[in-house]
Amino acid sequence: MEQSNFPVTRTDAEWRAMLTPEQYEVMRGHGTERPGSCALLHEKRAGAFSCAGCGQPLFVATRKFESGTGWPSFDTPVEGAVEETVDRSYGMVRTEVHCSQCGSHLGHVFPDGPPPSGLRYCINGVALNFEPE
Repeated sequence: MEQSNFPVTRTDAEWRAMLTPEQYEVMRGHGTERPGSCALLHEKRAGAFSCAGCGQPLFVATRKFESGTGWPSFDTPVEGAVEETVDRSYGMVRTEVHCSQCGSHLGHVFPDGPPPSGLRYCINGVALNFEPE
C-alpha cells in the first residue's frame, strides 16, 4: 500500500516506536490477532472506536454487534473513515478494510452481517482505541 496516498504518514521507525509489536504486525504488516484475545471484543459501553495509528474515529459503539467470530464486529463504519482493497492473501479473495487517514490495516468486511447494512466489519481489536462517552 502506497503510504503517500494518506493524509497521515510516518516512517517505518516511527510506526514501530508508537505501536506495540502486535499492533505493528496487524496494522502495518496486515496480520491478524488471535480470535478472542482482545478486551475490546467484550466492550459494551457507549462511545467510539478510533484508529490506534492516527486517532481517527472509525466506528460508534451502537453499530457494534456480537458476531461469534472472536473479533469486534460492526455493521457500519463512520462515513469516510475506512477504505477497502482486494486482499488475495492465503489463497482467498477478501475485502480488506484500512483507515482512510493513515492506511493502517484494520481487518476485513464480509457480506454476512445484520440489517440494515448486511455487512460485518470484522476488525482486529489491537487496531482500535475505545473512548467511552
